[in-house]
Amino acid sequence: MYHLFYQYNPAGPFHDTIHWGHAVSEDLVNWTDEPIALAPDPDGPDSVGVWSGCFVDDDGTPTVMYTGGAGTNQLPCLARATDDSLRNWQKSSENPLLESVPEEIDILHSIDWHGEFRDHCVWREGETWYQLIGSGLDGEGGAALLFESPDLIEWEYCHPLLTGDWRKTGPIWECPELLQFEEGALLHVSDYSKVAYFTGEYDEEAHRLRPSNDGVLDHGVFYAPQSFEDDASRTVMFGWLKEDRDQQAQWDAGWSGAMSLPRVVSLTEDGTPQYSLPTELETLRQTHHSFSNFTISSDGSNPLPEVAGDTLEVKMTVDANDVGEFGLVIRETPDGEERTVIRCSIRHRSLIVDRSQSSNSDAVVDSSESMPIALEKNGTFSFHLFLDRSIIELFANDAQALATRIYPTRRDSTGISLYAKDCDVTVESLDVWELSAE
Repeated sequence: MYHLFYQYNPAGPFHDTIHWGHAVSEDLVNWTDEPIALAPDPDGPDSVGVWSGCFVDDDGTPTVMYTGGAGTNQLPCLARATDDSLRNWQKSSENPLLESVPEEIDILHSIDWHGEFRDHCVWREGETWYQLIGSGLDGEGGAALLFESPDLIEWEYCHPLLTGDWRKTGPIWECPELLQFEEGALLHVSDYSKVAYFTGEYDEEAHRLRPSNDGVLDHGVFYAPQSFEDDASRTVMFGWLKEDRDQQAQWDAGWSGAMSLPRVVSLTEDGTPQYSLPTELETLRQTHHSFSNFTISSDGSNPLPEVAGDTLEVKMTVDANDVGEFGLVIRETPDGEERTVIRCSIRHRSLIVDRSQSSNSDAVVDSSESMPIALEKNGTFSFHLFLDRSIIELFANDAQALATRIYPTRRDSTGISLYAKDCDVTVESLDVWELSAE
């Protein structure tokens, strides 16, 4: 059974008095809501919020480390499950596990918090537990601070695993996570605007990361991801997909935020993150439309009259040699009033989600999102798209990802078509599946 815990406010779609929601699944696809797992204790160190954390197995006991908010403090807390269903949790009487932020370093303070200090990544090496906490060093940049413990209760500060440059990756790092693969280690952090990653060698003796590569894990609204290794030895990552509409629209909808598709993450030999999607997602596929070896004409529209929907999966491979721009139009009304255009600019090596006509609503963000792309050695370019009503998740050559949000207002915003600019484009394969919407 897969267990998913997430930040949740039962009072409404706004950020306040955060609890831990809980859902379970046998297949990563069909999820069932469970009762709230953790709630703030009005008299405890988490009185204003049970915030982000992580899950570990402490010799058979399911255990979570989370950030408790109280007053102007954010400090680590611990809870242990008291049943196999993970419905009931006992908070540690030792909470908070640290009385204050480390005094040895100059942690950034703000008008809201006595030290920007939150979110946890915990693992064990031998008999010793290690923990990363997201923070920021005044005048330097975001930091992933390393602590060690013999028992998950008593923690001693070690040093920053890595510190960033505030001009490149922001003044504060949230939700740090260290993943280790045969090809090297990957540290990702969320810096308010994006999820930055660093890959390289993790020195287990010095307990420091020596990065040799860095970049952006996702170029859209994907944020604060968490990962786990499943029984098939896959590193599976979920992220939070933030809203791109105003607070009133979220109130009217009655909900805010969604979880991403599960992504299987690995590293290439040169230390670049790459993605695949769990085969379990294929159970969502229903009607299949398959096309091969055809041309997208540059002298007019290229509709796909047999295909329509607001829940679709699209896989497309083109011969990109000597090609300028081509793309896919989704969520299109018959008159073109609402439409979202996925633009593949081979000349500029970029993929752009043009949201300028995605919605008639004035409550949504309509700016474009983009990510860099590269061609395969044979000159082909492939992308994989999932559309789930307001959510688009795009993967290019399994090496770049972009999740974004659109909010069409019309019921007939379901059309799909292709286009090419400047010259015809040869499509080697195009597969479209209409997906189960239940």
